[in-house]
Amino acid sequence: MKRRDVIKRLEENGYVLKLNGHDHDIYWSSKLKRTIPVKRHREITDNDAQKIFKEAGLK
Repeated sequence: MKRRDVIKRLEENGYVLKLNGHDHDIYWSSKLKRTIPVKRHREITDNDAQKIFKEAGLK
């Protein structure tokens, strides 16, 4: 899965970019009071994408 697709889905659900890191970007949801790290690779494996969505509380 493309990284931009993962980010787009997070942003559609209220997450905003909080911090640009070296290896990960951190997205924050003020509604859920939760941070989600997203790897800074062009491609994110489907397994990693599912883990990100699960941690973010998305299906």
